[in-house]
Amino acid sequence: MDEDVVRERDARAYEAVHDAADFTELKRRYKNFVVPWTIAFMAWYLAYVACNNWARGFMNTQVIGHINVALIFGLLQFVSTFAIAAIYGRFANRKLDPLAAGLNAKYKRERRR
Repeated sequence: MDEDVVRERDARAYEAVHDAADFTELKRRYKNFVVPWTIAFMAWYLAYVACNNWARGFMNTQVIGHINVALIFGLLQFVSTFAIAAIYGRFANRKLDPLAAGLNAKYKRERRR
């Protein structure tokens, strides 16, 4: 098959998917999840950094033995990262993947035309 014909067919298929209402909805759902969670995580991380720089007395507070607030906050950074990743995975499986699968099927149908 001629390479130009293949490129034209692929471009037509991409445009069909790009113009679909499901694609707009997919982008909207993704953005509505990612933006707030990114802001929340960055605020949490910056609060941790700020406390380490300007609230040293608080961060040095011993909780149990040699474990202080700074260590707990540092470990909670990892916990929050994994928690957000797990929440995103569930969200993507329920809200994004069905739309993406439908768009993928539409793309494949359009390429065959």
